[in-house]
Amino acid sequence: MRTKSIKKNKINVVTLGCSKNIYDSEVLMGQLKANGKEVVHEAIEDDGNIVVINTCGFIGKAKEESIDTILHYAQKKEAGEVDKVFVTGCLSERYKTDLEKEITNVDQYFGTHDLPNLLKVLEADYKHELIGERLTTTPQHYAYLKIAEGCDRPCSFCAIPLMRGKHKSTPIEDIVLEAQKLAQKGIKEIMLIAQDLTYYGLDIYKKRALADLLKKLVTVDGIEWIRLHYAFPTGFPTDVLTVMKNEPKVCNYLDIPLQHINSEILKSMKRGTTYQKTTDLIHKFREVVPNMAIRTTLIVGYPGETEAQFQELKNWVEQMRFERLGVFEYSHEENTGAYALTDDVPADVKFRRVNEIMEVQSQISWELNQEKIGKTFTCLFDRKDGEYYYGRTEFDSPDVDNDVLVDATKHYIKLGEFIDVKIFDAGDFDLYAEPI
Repeated sequence: MRTKSIKKNKINVVTLGCSKNIYDSEVLMGQLKANGKEVVHEAIEDDGNIVVINTCGFIGKAKEESIDTILHYAQKKEAGEVDKVFVTGCLSERYKTDLEKEITNVDQYFGTHDLPNLLKVLEADYKHELIGERLTTTPQHYAYLKIAEGCDRPCSFCAIPLMRGKHKSTPIEDIVLEAQKLAQKGIKEIMLIAQDLTYYGLDIYKKRALADLLKKLVTVDGIEWIRLHYAFPTGFPTDVLTVMKNEPKVCNYLDIPLQHINSEILKSMKRGTTYQKTTDLIHKFREVVPNMAIRTTLIVGYPGETEAQFQELKNWVEQMRFERLGVFEYSHEENTGAYALTDDVPADVKFRRVNEIMEVQSQISWELNQEKIGKTFTCLFDRKDGEYYYGRTEFDSPDVDNDVLVDATKHYIKLGEFIDVKIFDAGDFDLYAEPI
């Protein structure tokens, strides 16, 4: 094993999981930079001699990826390729005691609310005055903006409250300040994220205040698109729809995980809704904002899900024609309400059900995309890859939704700019366009 580095410490932050984790890593890196530390995000050559791994503990596959990453860097430490390894985030919050016993070559484990303590061991001070100061890791023109932490919902399948704690809204003035600082850096699109956007404001304003927040954010100069991620169907504040309809900056887009549609399954999931209430809500969305793109996610293979209940879900997907949709296999998570139930749907059946739903969705997506041919859309272009520029309409979020492709051998497009394009061809999930 080599001796400890004599060079100045460089901290490599590695992020796993969702956009909430990306945001947390960016805040950590902003704090480190403010303390004069050299910090990089997911350095390709692993050139940081101190590694901080921000883990995910949501479902089985995410936990496996987090554990594999911890083991990878623990082995690098053993081989003398890095000096120190620290682990933070959801997996560490949930399984800290187990991890300390099983992977002993990590210097220290921290939970989701341990940022000041993590900074302390990295020889940095937590600076309270750094509201809105982050080292963004996304492309220079868009960023995630977390408006609340934690979740008060009792969903039986979900371990997030165990890892993130109770819902805690960030005051409107702090969010607006952060948006202003992002705009000053050239950010044009902000994606509002939380475990539950629907609940925003109830704890500090004693009312659902997402619409109030949006009305403040649309006044921020430089921010052109505001996108809503992770709303909850029960108690959804319909005044948000009015703001979406009337404010051009608020994208006609909503990410609202619905999980299932069978009323018995929804009751067992403790979702606080039914088939009819959920269906009525989607109709309400489309009535108020007719051209809204709705993204949802579903779970198949929940304990006790019969073939008939699955078919009801599949038929409902066909009827509702969601613009965007993803499906997860149910993951049996310790200390959740559903863990007391028998995980009785075989793995191969879960797999088949995922594929059946996605086949239906692929056809729906293809049909909806065909309707776009010949039409003009404003797109924000994120990247160039190979012979194409990749952009998005207001109906698409990065990494999870459709891309608009423009031939880079024929056209030049400045990344991070809004460009009007005309669609001339379309596949299941990609649109092909030419600049106007």
